[in-house]
Amino acid sequence: MRCKIVHESKGRMRVHMICGHMTLHQADILEYYLRAQNGVTDVKVYDRTCDAVIFYRTGKVSAPGLSVKSSEKDFIPATAKIVRADIIAALSRFCYEKNEALVPDHTGRALNREFEDKLVFTIAGRIVTKCFLPLPVRILITAVRSVRYIAMGIRSLMRGKIEVALLDATAITVSMLRGDFDTASSVMFLLKIGEILEEWTHKKSVDDLARTMSLKVDRVWQLVNGQEVLVPISDIQAGDEIVVRMGNMIPLDGRVVSGEAMVNQSSITGEPLAVRKGIDSYTYAGTVVEEGECVICVDKVSGTGRYDKIVRMIEDSEKLKSATEDKASHMADRLVPFSLGGTVLTWLLTRNAAKALPILMVDFSCALKLSMPLAVLSAMRESNAYHISVKGGKFLEAVSEADTIVFDKTGTLTHASPSVAQIVTFDGRREKDVLRMAACLEEHYPHSVAKAVVNAAKERNLCHEERHTKVEYVVAHGISSIVEGQKVVLGSYHFVFEDEQCRIPEGEQEKFDNLPDEYSHLYLAESGVLTAVLCIEDPLREEAAQVIAQLKDTGIGKVVMMTGDNERAARAVAAAVGVDEYHAEVLPEDKAAFIRSEHEAGRRVIMVGDGVNDSPALSESDVGIAISDGAAIAREIADVTISADDLYALVTLKNLSDELMNRIHGNYRFIIGFNLMLIILGVAGVLPPATSSLLHNTSTIAISLKSMTNLLDQK
Repeated sequence: MRCKIVHESKGRMRVHMICGHMTLHQADILEYYLRAQNGVTDVKVYDRTCDAVIFYRTGKVSAPGLSVKSSEKDFIPATAKIVRADIIAALSRFCYEKNEALVPDHTGRALNREFEDKLVFTIAGRIVTKCFLPLPVRILITAVRSVRYIAMGIRSLMRGKIEVALLDATAITVSMLRGDFDTASSVMFLLKIGEILEEWTHKKSVDDLARTMSLKVDRVWQLVNGQEVLVPISDIQAGDEIVVRMGNMIPLDGRVVSGEAMVNQSSITGEPLAVRKGIDSYTYAGTVVEEGECVICVDKVSGTGRYDKIVRMIEDSEKLKSATEDKASHMADRLVPFSLGGTVLTWLLTRNAAKALPILMVDFSCALKLSMPLAVLSAMRESNAYHISVKGGKFLEAVSEADTIVFDKTGTLTHASPSVAQIVTFDGRREKDVLRMAACLEEHYPHSVAKAVVNAAKERNLCHEERHTKVEYVVAHGISSIVEGQKVVLGSYHFVFEDEQCRIPEGEQEKFDNLPDEYSHLYLAESGVLTAVLCIEDPLREEAAQVIAQLKDTGIGKVVMMTGDNERAARAVAAAVGVDEYHAEVLPEDKAAFIRSEHEAGRRVIMVGDGVNDSPALSESDVGIAISDGAAIAREIADVTISADDLYALVTLKNLSDELMNRIHGNYRFIIGFNLMLIILGVAGVLPPATSSLLHNTSTIAISLKSMTNLLDQK
């Protein structure tokens, strides 16, 4: 497609697409196409002007298609000129039809346009009405528009509730009875603007959150002629059979044709307890298998249904309200009778409607009910910009109040991509044979150590076709299966030697005793005899120590690490990152029990984990935080999900939560103080009712707009 560069500066380019018109969908296609280009960091597409603003790196960028060894760096030098040239070349090749697949089902662009138009038309209509229509017509329009607000007030009264709607209806009615139609019209205009802004921010926040919570499943195990084949999810068609095991997310809607599983459906139904799914049971995309495994015949390959279900869940969920927000909402309703009572009392004492009306015009309820939800939902939306997905405002408040944080070790404080550093074989086995066997068992399970074993086999070009029968995964212990009639187990020392009663081959005790201590160990045994120990190198995250130090600076008083790894490895990591205490060789129930004990001591606890074995602790904590590339069940149970790129997101989350609570408390003080001042000045006769109403509604809109601004950018 033809285009021209309108303006550019270092790392930024504004391009005009030479086309007569650009639809919203075409703007989405162009945006996601440009985002996929190498070196591009951000893109903004303006459909009305057919322009695209492209931000790109000016330093080193990743080189797509470059074949490098795993030991080499993943980046090569590239100048800004090369990146710029690549972007221009990509624009010249751009075609809408060929890139539609890049765009997700929901992008938010249409939603923003809908409310932008609503806001513009409302303001334009107000200007036209005030400037060009004669007084009788303006009075008629005001009377017609007032019907809706008066009806809402009457319905509130008929339900036996004295709410904000009744206060608004009374203020509008009294103003019109006094012949002050301009004041009534101004009140309704500002109420309309407030409704649009509230609905826009709410829907935008819910939309952002729902898209963030969408499926992140790229490949699935398809059952083909009795064999399991790992294929891209895009290749699956209706009628295909897929295998889903414990800890994995069900990627597509379908019906169970074999097996049995306990499925966590909380993301769809809100039910906290897992539901049994047997043959002929229907399963939904986005739910997670907690126990067992099943084969599902795919019914629907479209994922749009999950988005709609998530939106409904979020909108209906009480999680959207923090305790502070809920308190403000209830206080707003409780203040309405006092406003009405104050109005009547002032009129009885002064017999002056002009002094009584300001109490109706100026109430605390509007600002409290509008600004508090906007602040919370805007904070949830802002968190998405930092790759943090928060499932509800109450969790932001809990993060702000937390004084203890518990970390899992593997995949959390350490990288989520450990590697097999060494393989020690026993019983005369060959390295490639035991690695092939271990990879065959591990490839079905969502854990960073399992990925390390599978990757090690792949790097050595070892083919590990399915040779085993049903695989049984024991959480936090290991895997058990039958291969060619022989029982094979793979897992921890406790599982292999104590639970399964396996033994070390005769004459090889010394080799076993001299296993390198600096690694984590994964034990493989066949027919009750140890055949290999896989030494797992689990490099520490470079930022871990600094993140923990910064968390302590934000008010976290106690940092704990809990791991199922051996004592020596745990001690080394604990010393390196600076935790206050650590616990080694713990089971999932031990982590949950520790959090319960902290609760009994009066502490508010955050749990950070990434594996199936972290799920009980994530559920037990005040705030469960999962790593984005961790197990699906961990992400499902967690209240917050952060990016796997680094742990600084935890510090960002804590700062954002603290700033949110500061904003909420600041809003509360301003609303009470400012509106109380307006009421006093109105009753004293200093301010007429129209001016009081204008100042009140202007302040309400102003504080609401302020509540929609970013929290961290203001620091």
